[in-house]
Amino acid sequence: MRLILAAVGKLKDAEERIICERYTKRLAVTGRGIGLGPLEIVELAESRAEAVEARKADEAMRLLKAVGNAPVRIALDENGKAFSSDAFAKLLSKHTDRGVKTCAFLIGGPDGHGRDVLERAQLTLSLGAMTLPHGLARIVLIEQFYRAATILSGHPYHRV
Repeated sequence: MRLILAAVGKLKDAEERIICERYTKRLAVTGRGIGLGPLEIVELAESRAEAVEARKADEAMRLLKAVGNAPVRIALDENGKAFSSDAFAKLLSKHTDRGVKTCAFLIGGPDGHGRDVLERAQLTLSLGAMTLPHGLARIVLIEQFYRAATILSGHPYHRV
């Protein structure tokens, strides 16, 4: 199952980009054998609209366009459902086993997601109760993709 991570905002910090690339490469290798990946990352510029709701609506429209017809859309949101790493791996496995070709994860801008993204998402996902900078949230999510692949393939990376 192909993964798309569509995010409003670009990683500006070289160190964050290096970490994302590291886990993306690891996912490509580990996920190949279990049908998970590759990961495509789409970065969108923040909206320049003056009003918050207009910014959120513009970003929502562009996020949805970026993921196209992905049959599964998961929006990262502070009010979403939190998963353990094992449960997240099972979620991805469930979609893979059902023959889902693409699963898209959407990270909104600083103001959060517009209504259209939240209404069209099959799930809202929280990475935890703490607020994370967008770059760090992206790193955590990509690492969890890799961790899920290691869990599903029986690799010793994930220890409990």
